[in-house]
Amino acid sequence: MSTEPDLSVIVGERRQLINLAYRLLGSLAEAEDAVQETYARWYGLSRRQQEAIVSPGAWLTTVATRVCLDLLGSARVRRERYVGEWIPEPLPDRTEWAGGGGPADPADWVTLDESVNMAFLVVLEAMTPAERVAFVLHDVFRYPFPEVAEIVGRTPAACRQLATSARRRIGAARAPLTPTGAQAGLVRRFKEAWEARDITALIALLAPDATMTADGGGLAGAALRPVRGSERIAQYLIHIADKAPGLTLLERTVNGRPGLVARHGGLTATVAAFEPADGRIARIWAVRNPEKLRPWTEGDTP
Repeated sequence: MSTEPDLSVIVGERRQLINLAYRLLGSLAEAEDAVQETYARWYGLSRRQQEAIVSPGAWLTTVATRVCLDLLGSARVRRERYVGEWIPEPLPDRTEWAGGGGPADPADWVTLDESVNMAFLVVLEAMTPAERVAFVLHDVFRYPFPEVAEIVGRTPAACRQLATSARRRIGAARAPLTPTGAQAGLVRRFKEAWEARDITALIALLAPDATMTADGGGLAGAALRPVRGSERIAQYLIHIADKAPGLTLLERTVNGRPGLVARHGGLTATVAAFEPADGRIARIWAVRNPEKLRPWTEGDTP
């Protein structure tokens, strides 16, 4: 039997759990709920039960992952009823969090590396819950397959197969990563063309088969289906600018990559993430659902 778990060790796992849950769920709000539920289950154990757990960190990770698996199953049902397209919740860089402070607890920061850029999260969304969990645990968090198997309740061979399938999906869907500086320059030129309502420049900056996906969730105006093709996207963007005089565009870091924030009337209206390919913008994800913009809107003053 182990000794009484050190409270600082238990609390110290929180950041790892938040990072894991966000990658699994694509939503900071849901990740926070999952981690809260995980700690509620820990503190619901008797002292004797807690002392009998050899590795509290492993126990917390297992419970958090299983909570996320349950949430992913129910999320599929909820997203079938979602109004329009569903895009993962975008996160700002910690230095750009609205209101200047970000989460009160540093343990609630999500590490913005390449495993949370929007293109990556969107591919994760297309996976089955089991694929997503096996891949994130093994390829992102480096858990060996025997441990992944214990967490998800499958054999190591099955988990290896799930991760391989997930890797194949990612390889087929992702464009080669553009250096951050090059993406920032592309996004800046895009911003300037949009501000100038220069449709020719916008078309030139977009890949011919580019796609723009918007998420309003029924709570903000947004195209219900993806807009495809450089000309249609450029026309749509000019239409938006004409409908919202005084629209302000700000260059911001979105999930660790250069993106844009659109503000109107003193309020954050849209957060846009981009995926470049071959020197042009291939994908745009525009999140307008206010429930997903909490980190960007705290401190907004209309």
